[in-house]
Amino acid sequence: MIEGQEGVTWDDWVRLAGLAERHGLDGLFRSDHYTAIIRPRADAHDAWATLAALAAVTERIRLGTLVSPGTFRHPSVLARMAATVDHVSGGRVEVGMGAGWYEREHVEHGFPFLDAKGRFELFAEQVEVVVRSWTEESFEHTGAAYTLRDQTALPRPLQQPHPPLVLGGSARPRFAALAARYADEVNTLGATVAELRERKERLDRACADAGRDPATLTYSVMTACFLGADRAEAVERVRSFLAIRGDDADPAALLEERSDRWLAGSVDEVAARVEELRAIGVSRLFLQHLNHGDDEMVALVGDRLLPVVAGA
Repeated sequence: MIEGQEGVTWDDWVRLAGLAERHGLDGLFRSDHYTAIIRPRADAHDAWATLAALAAVTERIRLGTLVSPGTFRHPSVLARMAATVDHVSGGRVEVGMGAGWYEREHVEHGFPFLDAKGRFELFAEQVEVVVRSWTEESFEHTGAAYTLRDQTALPRPLQQPHPPLVLGGSARPRFAALAARYADEVNTLGATVAELRERKERLDRACADAGRDPATLTYSVMTACFLGADRAEAVERVRSFLAIRGDDADPAALLEERSDRWLAGSVDEVAARVEELRAIGVSRLFLQHLNHGDDEMVALVGDRLLPVVAGA
């Protein structure tokens, strides 16, 4: 998972996609932001335009957003963009959606930034419209933000009943209920094992309340990854990240402090952390690769970490 707003060029995207395909990773996902978060200023190509282009130059990997804010696009536009990328990719797109959180970029670009309640309500309405656009022959919708009359959205996505819908959040009650109704997967940010277990339990309860088998809702985690052949190499990767953001913190101390939330350390250490997460029901991990110019770590994930995890 790449933070695309941090100066990732088109050449970078092509190179990263090639690395993911060659080294056996399942997919390449990206954030959906227009303003840098780590750097003071940086280029930020549009997320869905990037995915459409990558769909045409890749063959195997899954592609998607983590996650597209509800404040950026009309849901009819997002549904059609995703269906288009699904066709271009031959059915390899996944759609991550969230409520949005980054106030600065909303102000800079003129996107409305509602309060937390308003952003969630907009997000929930968007999810409904997107799913119905993909799956219903013709439908009407009248909501607080959107009114649609006799919509039939063609072409249908290649993936049926629709591309996997990944909702990003921390599994609070209203979010969990929305996910139980519509999502194929819930993606949550890295946290301690105890907190991640609690989030999974809230999702399981929401599924039970909705009459859905909790096993049908995939539970995934996105977290920073600083993998090294040994711990010293992982520390150097943390040091490189700190240099990017102009931070003089001690990289070894930071790695130790975040070891219960990140996937950071030697191959064996990270593999052990993966097993902890697997044991509480996490079935997919998105590795937030914050040093996007570091090709060697991508190769290390594919060539060294994946075989260990797969053989566990």
